[in-house]
Amino acid sequence: MDLKVVLYEKKDRVAIITLNYPERLNALSDQIRADLRRAYEEALNDREVGAVILTGAGRAFCAGADISGFKFDIPSIRRFMGDVMPFLAMLEKFPKPVIAAVNGLALGGGLELAISCDIIIASEKAKFGVPEAAIGLVPGFAILRLHQIVGRAKSKELAMTCDQITAEEALRIGMINKVVPHESLMDAAMEMTQKILSKAPLAVELIKASVNRELHGEELAYAQEALGFLFKSEDAREGMDAFLNKRKPDFKGL
Repeated sequence: MDLKVVLYEKKDRVAIITLNYPERLNALSDQIRADLRRAYEEALNDREVGAVILTGAGRAFCAGADISGFKFDIPSIRRFMGDVMPFLAMLEKFPKPVIAAVNGLALGGGLELAISCDIIIASEKAKFGVPEAAIGLVPGFAILRLHQIVGRAKSKELAMTCDQITAEEALRIGMINKVVPHESLMDAAMEMTQKILSKAPLAVELIKASVNRELHGEELAYAQEALGFLFKSEDAREGMDAFLNKRKPDFKGL
């Protein structure tokens, strides 16, 4: 398996998948998404693998989409929209249990990646946030899932203010399952994974499918449409340019 920015290893019936692009804070580039697809496919087809642990290398789990080289032409927008939302939905529909071991920043698409997993165990150093509105966009997948996880009021607050929250706050509001000392993160994730693996696999698979079944269809299509609309806006161009050039954006509502 030829992976460039993702590491894959097997241990005790668990596939450990590590985002390994630390110089870009494991941003969701085209290459990382392609590598993740291959890694998940490998784990799916391997009968010796019963579960997956997803984590990141360096100080970030995943700091969101890689917008550094984004082009605002129609083909690029369509390609991005046709890939990112279905990509996250595909990860959520993965039949085997997936535990996110969040080692650091989980922002934007990184938070969406974490909540596509079944269980989230976070290092005490982890931080969570959805900063898309600060660059003129919406957190498409997160906006569909967050209100189911933390409630309507808190999901709106997080998405509208773009505030980052600590792992302890994420635990308090029910976004994640557990906070552990940083050095104990992978041990805690493996312990949780082994506990799940000791249960009936078909029952676990159907529990996951039943809980996740309400997403997809109309909601997913609406989120794609909303994000596609905003990508064509002047505010999105301004927001991304301001972010890349480390200046305050001047939004016009256009």
